[in-house]
Amino acid sequence: MITRHGRAAAVVVLAVGAMLLAACGGGGGRGGGTSSDLTERGPITYVQGKDYNNVAAPLISKWNSAHPDQKVTFKQQSEQADLHDDLAQHFQAKDPNYDVAIVDVIWTAEFAAKGWLEPLKDQFAVDTSAFFPAPLKTATYNNTLYALPVASDGGLLYYRKDLVPNPPKTWDEMMADCSIAKKNNMDCYAGQFYKDEGLTCNATEAINTDGGAVVGPDGKTPTVNSPEAAKGLGRLTKAYKNGNIPKQAITYTEEASRQAFESGKLLFLRNWPYVYSLATTDASSRVKGKFGVAPLPGDNGKPGTSTLGGHDVAISVYSAHKATAFDFIKFWTSEDTGRYLALQGSFAPVLTKLYDDPALIKKLPYLPTLKTAIENAVPRPVSPFYPSVTRAIQDNSYAAIKGDKPVQQALTDMQNAIKAPASG
Repeated sequence: MITRHGRAAAVVVLAVGAMLLAACGGGGGRGGGTSSDLTERGPITYVQGKDYNNVAAPLISKWNSAHPDQKVTFKQQSEQADLHDDLAQHFQAKDPNYDVAIVDVIWTAEFAAKGWLEPLKDQFAVDTSAFFPAPLKTATYNNTLYALPVASDGGLLYYRKDLVPNPPKTWDEMMADCSIAKKNNMDCYAGQFYKDEGLTCNATEAINTDGGAVVGPDGKTPTVNSPEAAKGLGRLTKAYKNGNIPKQAITYTEEASRQAFESGKLLFLRNWPYVYSLATTDASSRVKGKFGVAPLPGDNGKPGTSTLGGHDVAISVYSAHKATAFDFIKFWTSEDTGRYLALQGSFAPVLTKLYDDPALIKKLPYLPTLKTAIENAVPRPVSPFYPSVTRAIQDNSYAAIKGDKPVQQALTDMQNAIKAPASG
């Protein structure tokens, strides 16, 4: 999830962050394709990011052994590259050597709107009944499927089960439990409130949990200036003001908040699944055997609404061998591949049945909780103007939480900022 929170996951060699986009230069001199060239087969190039968990190369070898005349060349990105811009540059140049690419869920709509992704319809139609509905929304733009989910992610509540035997189901219950934190000289709750993509995830979770929405179904029309959104964002601002969210949490990224929890400074932490393994295995972790994982707290006993993370896999409209590319993305999102990615790389599956697999649950015991999170997840706004949308969310949520703007003013400004690029 290299939006920004994915960077932490990549660094620790866990979770979806390893499924990044690649930025290796194109080569080979193949002619470009068009949307009508759907039957051509031959060698293709698969582009993703640094393969930290060494899961992509073995899968590609498996494919190549079975398809000697349609071999896949693997191009993986470096840690330092700007993933989004690299893909955009190659697509703009109509590079035929970027046949299949892993696309962050927040980029799919933008790339589809610019005509860079092959729509998965007609002879490329896919049976999507086995996928979680929420990840499928990230792969859909203007009611057309442009990609397939390959790895998902959802926010989870980590809590000190040695101090709180039963995790809170509502926000008010969690705030009431903050008295336990005070008795133990701990901070109570933190998420990711630094002004980057992590804050977008946390703020939209708060807004969505209380029934609000940042934009309408068209991905353009802002709807965030609502009483429901005010209630959700207001909870964060109130908790920060009264100290239930500690003052230093305004600087917390995924890694900073994880380290605070692992060091025993936090009673509750909102973060991604990658934290589970680290908090369990890190030599420096002070919470081994002392923490549990639960769905994010919601209202009236219902789980909170998680922000959906993850990656999609898509075919470039400029690929000259789209039939091979189509078969490859089906292979990459198959049940066998999903099971392998989960067991070998701790990737959150996108197929519902894998969350009930005993072997996977034994390896990844938080899967049932993560399933609940994804079932209740909402994607970040599926918008071709996403960079402007996320900046509007970050700037105004940050100002509201710090107390620099009243909540209502922050939402008004957020709505206006989102409206500007959409109407331009």
